[in-house]
Amino acid sequence: MQTIEADSKLQGLKIMVVDDSKTIRRAAETLLEKEGCQVIAVVDGYEALVKIKETKPDVVFIDVMMPKLDGYQTCAMIKQNHLFASVPVIMLSSKDGLFDRVRGRASGATRYLTKPFTRDELIKAISQCIHGNSQAEAAQPADNPS
Repeated sequence: MQTIEADSKLQGLKIMVVDDSKTIRRAAETLLEKEGCQVIAVVDGYEALVKIKETKPDVVFIDVMMPKLDGYQTCAMIKQNHLFASVPVIMLSSKDGLFDRVRGRASGATRYLTKPFTRDELIKAISQCIHGNSQAEAAQPADNPS
């Protein structure tokens, strides 16, 4: 895989990271802040639903497996709100099966990224959401070439 250089097109983007794992939240936060993004880190789906209204992120990353409200439910609720239906949602999961990707798409996810993810996979997923061609690839892992 070719290394992606810092993409100035990500500069200034507001990215919400929703994951109950402090390690994943911090890793994503560190990688995204190095790219010039503003990161809103939250621990669960309920907090995400509150914070999305306050912060109006450009992209939302949501872990699939979370207590209380899982990633699929959170994504569906975001997409059902007309104010946020157009916000790209990238599902994060340790599961990489076709069923999981299809379920993510059915809930309204724009992309599906498997954990652990690399810096390049994270940046590529955001770039594809922000700069187009994401809907056609939503059921594919972010690191698959189109």
